[in-house]
Amino acid sequence: MKAVAAAVGATAGAVGTIALATLALPAVGFTATGIAAGSFAASMMSSAAVANGGAVAAGSLVAVLQSAGVIGLSGGAVAAVGTVGGAVGGALAGAGAWMHKVFGKTCKKTSKGDTGDDPKDG
Repeated sequence: MKAVAAAVGATAGAVGTIALATLALPAVGFTATGIAAGSFAASMMSSAAVANGGAVAAGSLVAVLQSAGVIGLSGGAVAAVGTVGGAVGGALAGAGAWMHKVFGKTCKKTSKGDTGDDPKDG
């Protein structure tokens, strides 16, 4: 059961992070036509330019994200994002399965209205 949960979690994590990455870039202002005015990306670009003496440095985070916004994620970026998402998803699902195994057996169902905190109830 734990292995199945981890596999499902890893798959969901990988697919989910790739989908989220492709949606998140335009949402913060890294669009196919450039950086959107007044967006979070515009603020990042402004800060990066001020810090670098008036220009955005090639290879900086802003430059890389803008490139991804214009042309999409490269194969390597998709692989990296999917790998990280899969690892996190698998770890969370495995931890959830372990917690259910360890703690799920100790939880007792109480009768309706019984909170289970009265020591006289036995």
